Amino acid sequence: MIPVIVGPTGSGKTRVAVDIAKEVDGEVISADSRTIYEGMDIGTAKPSMRERAGVAHWGFDLVKPGERFTVVDWKEYAETMIEQIFMRGKQPIVAGGTGLYVDALVYDYKFRVAGKDYNKDRGVCIKNLNGYIGSLSQDDKKKYPDRQEMCAEYKVFGIKWESSELKERLYRRAEQMFCDELYEETERLVKEFGWDNQAMKSDVYQFAWQYMQGEISREEAVRLNAIDDWHLAKRQMTWFRRNENILWLPLENIKEIVIKCIQNEQRK
Repeated sequence: MIPVIVGPTGSGKTRVAVDIAKEVDGEVISADSRTIYEGMDIGTAKPSMRERAGVAHWGFDLVKPGERFTVVDWKEYAETMIEQIFMRGKQPIVAGGTGLYVDALVYDYKFRVAGKDYNKDRGVCIKNLNGYIGSLSQDDKKKYPDRQEMCAEYKVFGIKWESSELKERLYRRAEQMFCDELYEETERLVKEFGWDNQAMKSDVYQFAWQYMQGEISREEAVRLNAIDDWHLAKRQMTWFRRNENILWLPLENIKEIVIKCIQNEQRK
């Protein structure tokens, strides 16, 4: 059994995945479309080496900002890493908030390179990403968007928060994020990649740069970033709520239940 930990940004996915991995001799694969970029660390809330607590993490720093990387690439990468982790005798744990990544993996979406006539494809278009189209076979169409079945080896657990509590967590995270290290990271990224780079047009960097240019106060930058993260969290939850196969649990309960599920599977 491969546990997949999902939830909105700021919900505690990485922390609980690390805690589980330490108990079951596991390694974590990130399902986050923001942390794939090299050098974008603080602004994407990439866990530090201390926060990883000695647990091997995969899915970080895969490409430079602006380089092409699609859901097709991530699915292939994740499946390769899962196989390698099992070969090492370890337990793979997937954790992240990018719903398309998660669905592509647990429902085993089939992708093909799109031609000029991709709009005429008989499959169900998942997303057009840099020339790739994810399309489902006739059999797969039965489970999208209803998503009634998943691949048997996966079990998805969602971290449940009350809206008011999650908003407060996001504000506290934003408050902590605005520090000298973030400003240095932002300045370096702007110099190296510029604002035309799509990867720079999201996350905290836009607000950090406005503050650094004297356009807004630090307090306003923190507030705007927290609001932006809240909007992201709502979009993520809208995506995940369509999946009736997710078992939603409070943060304080998820570790124990996931570990029990892994141990029960290992006894079979």
